[in-house]
Amino acid sequence: MKRSLVARALAIAAAASLALTACGGGGDPLKNGGSNSGGGGGGSSPTIVVGSANFTENQILAEIYAQALQAKGVNVTKKLSIGSREAYFPGLQDGSIDLIPEYTGVLLQYLNKSATETEPDAVYAALQKALPPTLTVLEKSSAEDKDAVVVTKETATKYNATSIADLAANCGQLTFGGPPEFKTRPDGIPGIQKTYNCTFKDYKALDAGGPLTVAALKNGDVQAADIFSTDASIVANNFVVLTDPKSNFAAQNVVPLINKAKVNDTVTNTLNAISAKLTTEELTNLNAEASSDTKPSPETVAKNWLSKNNLT
Repeated sequence: MKRSLVARALAIAAAASLALTACGGGGDPLKNGGSNSGGGGGGSSPTIVVGSANFTENQILAEIYAQALQAKGVNVTKKLSIGSREAYFPGLQDGSIDLIPEYTGVLLQYLNKSATETEPDAVYAALQKALPPTLTVLEKSSAEDKDAVVVTKETATKYNATSIADLAANCGQLTFGGPPEFKTRPDGIPGIQKTYNCTFKDYKALDAGGPLTVAALKNGDVQAADIFSTDASIVANNFVVLTDPKSNFAAQNVVPLINKAKVNDTVTNTLNAISAKLTTEELTNLNAEASSDTKPSPETVAKNWLSKNNLT
């Protein structure tokens, strides 16, 4: 009789243990990052590898994504400053990178060189269709950072140029500076030539709107350069951003590009909340903070912004 009662007790305990395990052990599914299927269910989430391009703004955005996700209990590792899109996109496709801050227009043209969309919503819709099946984009922010043709104030005055079109007749006298990939990208030198009939005398391969490009423009090694429109160096050096009346550069809204297999409710809600807060003005301010006299790290700049916007 006692043996029968003990056996029954053991059976009840085992059933209870199985039920608890099936329910996730009573853990907090949000703290563990939700389920990998996107349903926000229980269980630990796999690690999300956050990458970035090799310029400060993108590193800051990657830090914002990473720190916000970590604050929600998501497992995160970082691979920052990888290089250009041509360097990091294969990593997104082979799964060695899961999440990266992107820009809608240039990403669309990277995927579809014949894309003609230029307006924000049209670019975003076309991008969603052009992505490989393993990748997706979450909500785009209103923040834009476009490639821009930038000249010194002296050059703008000399050629009476406020737009790329104004400069076109004199492009043959000018050397252009920018990152190596800008020379062949559809909206880079080929696009400027096609759209504005502007063929520069020479091209100097420098960095992605960084110190090499700024120095070359300041000292006259190049007379026009590709610098991102939110870069703090533009105001600091009194450079002139030439307008783009024929929309060679499409809308470039900041957007999280992510491996579909790593998307769940926690990840989606966290990254969409960031996009909702991020504006072009905020992006410019982040760059200005990073280039201030104290030269805070991208990690510190991101932490300050997240705290200010109550996102951690």
